[in-house]
Amino acid sequence: MVWPMVFKGPCTGPIEFTLEGVVKAPVDKSTFSLDHWITFQYLSGVLINGGGTFDGQGQYAWPDNKCACKSLPVSLRFNFVNNTLIRSISSVNSKNFHFVLFSCDALEFSGVRITAPGDSPNTDGIHIGYSSRIKIANSVISTGDDCVSIGPGSKDIEIVGVHCGPGHGFSVGSLGRYPKEADVTGLSVRSCTMVGTQNGVRIKTWASATKSNAYNISFNDITMKDVLSPIIIDQEYCPGGGCSKQLGSNVQIKDVSFTKIRGTSASQVAVNLLCSPNVPCQNITLENIDLVYTGREGPVKSYCAHVKGGARGVQRPQSCI
Repeated sequence: MVWPMVFKGPCTGPIEFTLEGVVKAPVDKSTFSLDHWITFQYLSGVLINGGGTFDGQGQYAWPDNKCACKSLPVSLRFNFVNNTLIRSISSVNSKNFHFVLFSCDALEFSGVRITAPGDSPNTDGIHIGYSSRIKIANSVISTGDDCVSIGPGSKDIEIVGVHCGPGHGFSVGSLGRYPKEADVTGLSVRSCTMVGTQNGVRIKTWASATKSNAYNISFNDITMKDVLSPIIIDQEYCPGGGCSKQLGSNVQIKDVSFTKIRGTSASQVAVNLLCSPNVPCQNITLENIDLVYTGREGPVKSYCAHVKGGARGVQRPQSCI
C-alpha cells in the first residue's frame, strides 16, 4: 500500500525506478479528492521498469465517478518529464485515467499492459496533452474509456503495435472545448489491433467558437474486430447532451489519412465523417478500406458531411468523399 506521493526533480543524473510486485493505491475516501496517486515531475533521463504492477483499486471509487461533477485521482502523472522510458510494467483498475502526460518530451512506453473493466468510468489508458515526441509501442490497453487520447498541444505522437480493447479506441480530442487550445499535429497510428471497442480511430471536437487545428494525422495498417464505429470524425461531440450544434465546430481538421484499415464493424455505418460546416475537413484520404458489417440490417455504409478529400484502392463501404 502506497499513499499519494510525488517524485520531484530536477536531479543531477539518470534515474532507474524499479517496480516489483503489486503496489496498491489507498481506498480511503480522504484521498479521492486529489488529482493524482503517484506523480513524476521535472525529471529527465528516467527508466521505469521491473515488471511490477500499479493497482489503483478503482473498484472502490468508480461508484463516485458516474458524473462529470467530480474527478478522482489519476494513477500516474508525468509533468515536465523528458527523455524517459516506461517499460514492462502494468497498471490495473485506475480510479480515473491510468497515465496522464503534461508538457513532456521524448517519452516512450514499451511493453506496457493497462487493464480495467470495459464498464469502468473514465479509465483512459494514456492521455497526452501539450507534449511532443511521445511513443507508445508493443503494448496492450484494455479499459472503460479511450485506450489512448490525444489532447490539445500534442505533436509528433507515434502509436505502433498496440492492442486496444475493450475501450473507446484511439481518440484525437476532444478538442475545441476551452479557449486558446494549442494545435494537434504529427500523429501516426499504425500496425494496431482493435477488438470490441466502441470506436476505432476517432477525431472528436466540440461545436464551439474555440478555434484550433488538427492536422498531419495518419492511421495505417489497423485491424478491427467487432468495432462499433471503426472510422469516425465527430465535430458535434457532446457526450452529456444539451449542446447547441448550431454553433458548429471551429476546429480545422486537415491532412488526415486512413490507410489499409480492415476487419469487421458492429454497426452498419463503418465510416462516419461528420465534419463542421464552419470549417469543412480538408484533404481527408481513404485508401484501401475493407470493413464488413456483421449485422443483418443491410450492407455496410459510409456517411460524410462537409468533407473534402479523395479515395483510392479498395473501398468497402463505398466511399462517400
